[in-house]
Amino acid sequence: METKYRTLERQERAVNPTNEFEYPDLQKLGAPHINSFNRIFESAGPNFPPLIDLALKDIGKITLFDHNENFVGNPLGNKLTYWIEDVQLHRPTCVSSDGSKNDYALYPAECRERKSTYRGKLTCKLLWQINDGEICVETKSLGYAPIMVKSNRCNLEGMGPKDMIKHHEDAEDFGGYFVVNGGEKIIRLLIAPKRNHVTAVTRRSYSARGPGFTEFAVQVNCSRLDQSSVTATIHYLNTGNLLFRFTWFKQEFLVPISLILKALCNSTDKEIFENLVQCDIGDTFLKDQIELLLLSTKSYNVYTKDQALAYLGSKFRVTMSLPEDMDDIEVGQTLIDKVVMVHLENWKDKYNMMIFAIRKLYSLVSGKCQVDNSDSLQHHEVYMPGFMYLNILKEKIFDVLAYAKTLVSASFRKDPSSVRFNDPNYIIKLFKKVPMDVGLKLQYFLATGNLVSKTGMNLQQTTGFTIVAEKLNFLRYISHFQCIHRGSFFAELKTTSVRKLLPEGWGFLCPVHTPDGSPCGLLNHLAHKCEITTHLENTKDVEKCLFDLGVSFGLPNPKLFASSISKKAMVSNSTIINYNDPEFDYVTVQLDGKIVGFCTSSQAADIAKKLRIFKTQSLKPREPNSKYYIPQNLEIGLVPKMNNGQFPGLYIFSTPNRFVRPVQHLATKKIDYVGPFEQVYMEIACMNDDIRPGQTEYREIQPTHILSSVANLTPFCDFNQSPRNMYQCQMGKQSMGTPSQALRHRADNKLYWLQSGQTPVVRPALYDNFGIDGYPNGMNAVVAVLAYTGYDMEDAMILNKSGLERGFGYGSIYKTEVIDLNEYRTKREPITHHFMIGSDITEAKVLNNIDADGLPFIGTPLVNGDPVVAIFNDVKNTTNIKKYKGEPCYVDTVRLINSDKNNLTGDPELQMVQITYRIPRAPVIGDKFSSRHGQKGVNSIRFPAIDLPFTESGMQPDVIINPHAFPSRMTIGMFVESLAGKTGALYGVPQDATPFQFNEENTAADFFGEQLIASGYNYHGNEPMYSGVTGEEMMADIYIGVVYYQRLRHMVNDKYQVRTLGPIDPLTHQPIKGRKKGGGIRLGEMERDSLLAHGTSYILQDRLLNCSDYSRAYVCKTCGSILAPIAIPTTNIVNLDLNENEQKMFVHKTRDIIDFVNTKSFITDKVERINFENTQSTHANAAAAAIKSATSNKFRSHSRLDLICRVCQDPDITLIAIPYVLRYLATELACMNIKINLTVN
Repeated sequence: METKYRTLERQERAVNPTNEFEYPDLQKLGAPHINSFNRIFESAGPNFPPLIDLALKDIGKITLFDHNENFVGNPLGNKLTYWIEDVQLHRPTCVSSDGSKNDYALYPAECRERKSTYRGKLTCKLLWQINDGEICVETKSLGYAPIMVKSNRCNLEGMGPKDMIKHHEDAEDFGGYFVVNGGEKIIRLLIAPKRNHVTAVTRRSYSARGPGFTEFAVQVNCSRLDQSSVTATIHYLNTGNLLFRFTWFKQEFLVPISLILKALCNSTDKEIFENLVQCDIGDTFLKDQIELLLLSTKSYNVYTKDQALAYLGSKFRVTMSLPEDMDDIEVGQTLIDKVVMVHLENWKDKYNMMIFAIRKLYSLVSGKCQVDNSDSLQHHEVYMPGFMYLNILKEKIFDVLAYAKTLVSASFRKDPSSVRFNDPNYIIKLFKKVPMDVGLKLQYFLATGNLVSKTGMNLQQTTGFTIVAEKLNFLRYISHFQCIHRGSFFAELKTTSVRKLLPEGWGFLCPVHTPDGSPCGLLNHLAHKCEITTHLENTKDVEKCLFDLGVSFGLPNPKLFASSISKKAMVSNSTIINYNDPEFDYVTVQLDGKIVGFCTSSQAADIAKKLRIFKTQSLKPREPNSKYYIPQNLEIGLVPKMNNGQFPGLYIFSTPNRFVRPVQHLATKKIDYVGPFEQVYMEIACMNDDIRPGQTEYREIQPTHILSSVANLTPFCDFNQSPRNMYQCQMGKQSMGTPSQALRHRADNKLYWLQSGQTPVVRPALYDNFGIDGYPNGMNAVVAVLAYTGYDMEDAMILNKSGLERGFGYGSIYKTEVIDLNEYRTKREPITHHFMIGSDITEAKVLNNIDADGLPFIGTPLVNGDPVVAIFNDVKNTTNIKKYKGEPCYVDTVRLINSDKNNLTGDPELQMVQITYRIPRAPVIGDKFSSRHGQKGVNSIRFPAIDLPFTESGMQPDVIINPHAFPSRMTIGMFVESLAGKTGALYGVPQDATPFQFNEENTAADFFGEQLIASGYNYHGNEPMYSGVTGEEMMADIYIGVVYYQRLRHMVNDKYQVRTLGPIDPLTHQPIKGRKKGGGIRLGEMERDSLLAHGTSYILQDRLLNCSDYSRAYVCKTCGSILAPIAIPTTNIVNLDLNENEQKMFVHKTRDIIDFVNTKSFITDKVERINFENTQSTHANAAAAAIKSATSNKFRSHSRLDLICRVCQDPDITLIAIPYVLRYLATELACMNIKINLTVN
């Protein structure tokens, strides 16, 4: 591979952009999201209508009756049938502010800046008819639904870089996200069970479901054509019966499987027996179980298909909420269509699939086949964003129809005569009462990620469906489109099996790119070349090809086995029957969960091999040189017959939502796509040396295809210890970089920008394919591996002060503040606040910062407390100056925003502005840096260049890193990068750092060492260096080279926390937590133990008492109580400021108060205490009021109090210092009748 700088070429494209994308690989990242959304409203071919039409067909029609006794012809009265058709999502538009012009096209950039949602009008046709008469049509609005950027409903569809720049977007923006309330949201990729495939499971929880239940079951995740799904489970009971379990509107139901078999096909018990036994005549366990199963049907007195349907219909009539005029048989038919093998329309196919599922369950119970690993990628697919959007839309449309039915039912219960279906006005008024804003519910789902569903949509979670597409840097942004989560349900499990990296995920899920911590193993990322299928394929030629290759139609029959045995006996003259003869070893052939037919195991292997060859030959439908059109992403899963292995068969899949990846087919030398189900039983060579002639069918195109896009950008990652590569995947997404090229038109709450970003000298070839040069997120640094001065201990690093002054690692933070004057008024009130400076403002500082329009000048430097916006109140005729809060910054952008989101015509004058502040962030001590190999550290000192060591050529390091960082972490890739960066800088060329290109024969040390020798440097990258302090040569040569360094977003200025005084908790009087609130940092038990171990008692007292909840309290020396002491006015007082009459009254009234308090404290009976308070409190209150009135201010300024214990009446009380929380503890214990005694000396 080769990588180039292409500086001039990129400059030319930036100055003169075209409409041809420079990086096609980048556009593929959003393709699965966009394609799945496009399938909702566009057709994929003649036989594949838009998915929304299929969803509306599945919803069907709602039928109601008004029970009008006067109606002739139907005892149920007039019949109302209504339904919805032709749901359309229109492109986003916006009404012009003056209302005089036509609507203009709305683009995502405007929605981002306005903090609004990028959405289009959602409309439908509501149709109804009375008594099957004339159909009435009315076009209804379903609100405004969010639209995926660059989808077929987006105004940016089909635009190239040149047009994208005109509309304030990044030139290579690939879409796939929604703009909701100004933020970019992505519907997260979620792992789902593989559709239309029967999986064998054992769970101990099944045994606890009820009497007779065992741990054995089989499950099928059946998916309809509209991509909605139903999970069906068949349970094995120890009585021999089988129960079919399904969920309907979050309610579970169990139905005997024998009833469903009877309802599906008008077969006798003998025919069912033969279909289940097939050719396993010698399997006595199977025959016994089938006999018990058929005997269980007798208790229901069901013998025919109609009887079975009528029985099921009678039980589910109320649950299904179907029309009243349907009989039990029709209800039973609807039940079968809605819940039994819903991916198949033909009932014979449903029956065959049920037979297969039962046989697999019996095979699992008998031990002939193993359990299918539900955590293996072999049995997984993906919940696609567009299809999830469609399912929510489908459910909300059904809710609209169901709500109308609810209104009719409520009216009928209140007043039956008010329900008049024969009155057209009644129907119109009925539908006007129905809330039809479906778009608002879709917007809520995208904004919160919470699913509000009555059916559950066959999902295991209700939250966490959407994520914010953060533009912290470009690597973080692109990783959002490749991340795939197992589901929030699995995050709560205590087991670790769901988190394990299994070999079935090779080439589909990246083994490196997963976070550490709680989401480890649950949040994975797709491999670089892994693709997700999104289209329904035409498989008619596949079925024709299967039959031509020898597949027999239907199911194997015992008669087939008997006839084969008789023929063989006639030929061999032998009467011995060999049940394990390979000639009778039949397996089923399935296509997308439908049983096509059967063949022998040897035939299946031959068919699979030929199908793969046909697949590589027919790249387009009906090419002249191909007999059949076999889709290129067809998955051909051949499971051979093994002892206690997976259930054998030939399973072929062409459905959407599957994982596929490209490999090279060795026989034809063409690119083929394989899936995780078939890969388990295939031999794919990683390198040419791994090919085994005659056995290996496929070869990896590149070994790097197993890694994700972000993991592939780690240079020489094959030299590193695996955890370090994991750390780099996380730190690469936390580094300051270039979040967007259209920075002027973004109004994110917070953006990080590295202003001195560079292209790396050492980078993999994928760096060019993704155009990362347009979004640099690091700097090339001269790095010396050297223990120097001790400032580089514990991963700290020394930075060259001169390098920092030249701009090394210099960045800025952009923060946007929204000022909305609508907060000062309620709806429909006139505007009273305006952006302007009134005549009452004359202060020079305000006039220097703020223009006459009330807005700040661009480029104005601000510090905390500076005026930033002036708001004039024309009611009070005053100007309110809004001040800036925060660290020093500059006013970067001021945007004038139309704030009224409910009224498209907007406000008559400006009421909202957005101000973006640019906060400069030069690196300071404590800021975090890292290389691309997981070697992170903080800046410990800005070392003057005059004191730094230097080489013979005069080079000084930008970064000094301690050599102790390498031995335990084994990041050899950083050493190799240092060598490659050194040679690349010397020759002025980029160095290819793609992993797996070196081996034991061709080593990286030799490759780059020879280049260093040719440049006159040491072969190993070492150089003699001289001390910057003494000028003497160091005793050892120093390893020095060029390494790409990243500045992480973790900065001291965002994290330092200092507090002396501040807000406290009102209950405990301890400091609150939270840096923004001025809170403190918790000193926990372990920190306390550490301080105790060091004997630092004064620090402990200062932290835990003086700076926390220091308080002073009175304690009784006699009884030790801190709750009993009270302060009362003293009786031993002579107030010289009072005259004789005032003095006598003061003493007399004070004694009255003391007597009241003391008497009250000694009354224990509750009733007596209440009576005493009622009679005496008035007298005591009057006495206190008299004292206050008589003494006035003279008494208040010279008052004295006596301290007395209410428990022991002892005046021996002292003042002590205690934590306030001890008082709280004493009070809480007193509520439980527990007393605390303190011993006071």
